[in-house]
Amino acid sequence: MAQSNRPPLIVFIILFLLFAGAGYWFFLNKNQPENTTNNIPNTLNNQNNPPPKLSLTEQANQIVSNLDTSLPNPNVLAMDGSVTMVKLIKLLENSYQQKYPNIPVTYGVPEGLPNGSNQGMKNLLANKVQIAAISRPLEPEEAEAGIKLIPIAQDSLAIVVGIENLYTGDLTLDQLKDIYQGKITNWSEIGGPDLPIKVINRSPKSGTYSFFQDVVLLGESFAPDSSNFITYERDVTTPILRELKSNGISYTTVAQAKNQTTVRIIPINGVSPLDQTAINNQNYVLSRNVFLAVQNPISPAVQNFLEFALSNQGQQLIEQADFISIN
Repeated sequence: MAQSNRPPLIVFIILFLLFAGAGYWFFLNKNQPENTTNNIPNTLNNQNNPPPKLSLTEQANQIVSNLDTSLPNPNVLAMDGSVTMVKLIKLLENSYQQKYPNIPVTYGVPEGLPNGSNQGMKNLLANKVQIAAISRPLEPEEAEAGIKLIPIAQDSLAIVVGIENLYTGDLTLDQLKDIYQGKITNWSEIGGPDLPIKVINRSPKSGTYSFFQDVVLLGESFAPDSSNFITYERDVTTPILRELKSNGISYTTVAQAKNQTTVRIIPINGVSPLDQTAINNQNYVLSRNVFLAVQNPISPAVQNFLEFALSNQGQQLIEQADFISIN
C-alpha cells in the first residue's frame, strides 16, 4: 500500500493556531494610534527627555520675578559688599539713578566705603542694607536665613607678581596651594631667583579670600602670618599691588589687575585669565560668578535695581567694568 504524501494532521493544527493568533493580534491593534510611543507613560518620557537647562540669565531673571515686592520703598537704597565689584556697582548705580532719580543709592556702610562680601552679607542680614554685592556663593547659614542670590556677571581671579619680579614661569594649582600654605617659601623652589616669597593675602572679610580658600586651598587654612606672609585687615586692592615689588605674590580680580602697569599676571595650569576663549570654555580654574544678594520680601526699588543689572544696558555696563556679561 502506497504511503500518503500529505503532511501529518499536527502540521495543520500548528498552522491553524499560528494564523489564528496573527489574526487576533491584528484585530486588537488595528484601531490603535500609529505613534504609540508618544503615549508611553509620562515618567519614562520625562526621564529620556528632561526639561532643558536654564541659562544663567534665565535663572537670574526667574529668581527676580519670583521675589515678593511687598515692602515699601526705602528713602535711600543702601548697598554694601565686595571691594572687587566697586567699579561694576558704581556704573550700575549711576545709570540707575538717572533712570530712577527719586531714590538715592549708596554703596558701603557707613561712609560710602564697601566693607567686603562677608561684612556686606552681615549688614544685609542685620537690615542695614537692602542689597549685598558679593563675589562668592552663600554660606549654609545664609541660605538657611532665606537670602536670595542673583548672578549678574562672571569674573576670574588673577595671580599677580610685581613687574620687577624675575620669575616669569607659570604656576600649577598645587604649587599655588603650597605657597599659600607655607610649604614653598622661596622662588628658587619653582625655578625662579633665590629670593623669599612674600605672600600678600587679602582680608578675611573679602569674598575673593573665601573663594581662593575654597578653590585653591580646598577649604584648608592659610599659613599663619609672619614676616613674609601678610594678611590685610581691610579689604583693599591698590595697597596690596603696590607692596608686591620684586618678590611678592597676591591675587585679585582680572578687572583690577589687567590694566595695572606695576604687576604681571601669572598663568595657572598653563592658562592665562586674559585668554577669553579659555574663560568662555571654562578652562581657567579660577573663574566664578558674582552676585547681588537680597532678603525676601523686597521693595519695588530693589526689584528695579536687580532688573536693571540684568537688562541689556546693565550688562553693557558690566562689560565696561571689565567683568563678563551673563547675557
